[in-house]
Amino acid sequence: MPEDHDWEAYKVPPTRTPVSERTTSVPNPVDYFQTAFNYVLDAPITFIRGWIERWQNKNKFYYYHQKFRRVPDLSQCLEGDYLCYYEAEAQWRRDRMVDQEIVEIVRERMAACKQREGPSQFQNCAKEMELLAQVTKAYQDRYGDLGYHGNARTCLMKQKHRMMEERKAAQEN
Repeated sequence: MPEDHDWEAYKVPPTRTPVSERTTSVPNPVDYFQTAFNYVLDAPITFIRGWIERWQNKNKFYYYHQKFRRVPDLSQCLEGDYLCYYEAEAQWRRDRMVDQEIVEIVRERMAACKQREGPSQFQNCAKEMELLAQVTKAYQDRYGDLGYHGNARTCLMKQKHRMMEERKAAQEN
């Protein structure tokens, strides 16, 4: 639009709010309070916040998740090395939580597929069903029958007994 508007062509509708006209020469105390608040509280806080944000933008730190180094398994720890036992136990607990989340994610995918496919879920969700069966069997083989208070030592013993049974079954066949 041009700079010089034709006010007759584009008439501005009248405002509905009446213009207040001051009838007194006494200044409004709210104006003084707002100015004092701005200079005493708001301006310093805004300045400090801006300074902190500039400092944080210079030193960007991207935190996604904590990465732990892999520690030796409990079977690789030397006898009497209690620090190694503790680290192996912590590693086992992290691995168990990761495996629980994997099972949960696969279960959610399976439920979403069933919801999406409806009556034809058995033929269209066969891959998800098979994957869920594999993941659940692997989790059950490793952590099943350990209970809530299971730890790395009982899991290792369970794994050892399962391997011995498999070896015995192979010798009998």
